[in-house]
Amino acid sequence: MPGQSPESAGNREGRGRLAIIAGGGRLPHHVADAARAHGENPFIITLTGEAGDGWGGYDSRTLGIGNFRDISATFRNEGIDRVVLSGGVQRRPEWRDIRPTLKTLSRVPAVLKTLISGGDDAVLKMAIALIEASGARVIGVQDIVPELLAEIGPIGRISPDDDDQRDIAVATAAANALGTLDVGQGAIAVGGRVVALEGPEGTDAMIARVAGLRRDGRISQRRRGVLVKLCKPQQDLRADLPSIGPSTVESALATGLAGIAVEAGRALVLERAATIELADRSGLFVTGLDRALPVS
Repeated sequence: MPGQSPESAGNREGRGRLAIIAGGGRLPHHVADAARAHGENPFIITLTGEAGDGWGGYDSRTLGIGNFRDISATFRNEGIDRVVLSGGVQRRPEWRDIRPTLKTLSRVPAVLKTLISGGDDAVLKMAIALIEASGARVIGVQDIVPELLAEIGPIGRISPDDDDQRDIAVATAAANALGTLDVGQGAIAVGGRVVALEGPEGTDAMIARVAGLRRDGRISQRRRGVLVKLCKPQQDLRADLPSIGPSTVESALATGLAGIAVEAGRALVLERAATIELADRSGLFVTGLDRALPVS
């Protein structure tokens, strides 16, 4: 879909245009719709092999994740001065996918080293630096849709009980340690012990792993357990905030978990009304944690 002229594409305050670099999942759509509701006319850059369909109502272009040359050209042609990174990315680019600009050419050796040996947070920080070298400022999803952020305390009518609080404390400590190693953002505790840590496979696969352990009798059928998702301590908050939605609640229910705890102010609750309705109807709690306070 052809883009509008830069003069007409910005918001009412006269800033340049907002771009959303869209990976997989529904989050990019939520961000785009909310941005439009706030007076923006976002341009969508869908990542090859990652982003889903459904962008017919937006100006968009599909580009490879490492194609900084064409990304930079799109910024210039569309008058883009702000960028939001949104959605999941399942595959890191190969060396042959990297198409640098002249400004970023000297960084290619460091880029390749990071892609080979860096954790997800290191890769995201590298991507932010390259995008900003291409002529736009990267901002966080929360700067566009702050209403998606989890608040402190129960999100819905169900609250965790004492056993749940114990599991939350154990899983929080594990998720924090895991994040420090730049491995993942989530952990599951059942009966006061950690039973799963999130790796590159993601949250849903981790929950499915716990379901398999429970079926095999490796985890108590009587004790339910809790999923905790936190930002990594060193994480750049402009990318990859932890997120949950109805599908997370469904997976937690299918695995027999009692609830989900996420970091207040630094985690996203997608499709909030549907997420709360499903959790309340199923007797599952969703709660926001204040990382500055100890978990009781």
